[in-house]
Amino acid sequence: MSGLNHVQRVRLLYKTILRLHRGLPKELQELGQAYARDEFRRHKNCNPKEAQIFMLEWSKYTLTLSEQLLKNAKSNIGFGKNIDKDDGILDSFTDDQILQLYNLFKETTGTQDKTIESELSK
Repeated sequence: MSGLNHVQRVRLLYKTILRLHRGLPKELQELGQAYARDEFRRHKNCNPKEAQIFMLEWSKYTLTLSEQLLKNAKSNIGFGKNIDKDDGILDSFTDDQILQLYNLFKETTGTQDKTIESELSK
């Protein structure tokens, strides 16, 4: 993959993600496709440092998803990764990313957190 230019690497990563999403249940597949498409579009003209982080994180996502798809095929254990507030992952998120994560939570669970909603309305 090192012989590819940046655009080719981005395209390959994007297509890999879309292929992996085919292994998800229909609802998750649609959600994942729309989310990935939106994220890749929004980062199309980002600076090189952001592009490097973007590519790294989406590469990690493809590895995690492919592992989960393999495990799920063997034992039907489900998908996703728990984010523990104590592990520091959320500290590296921007406010927009936290909001996006919360909106994803609301969309997938159909629930709202009144504490978070009151914070957002400030």
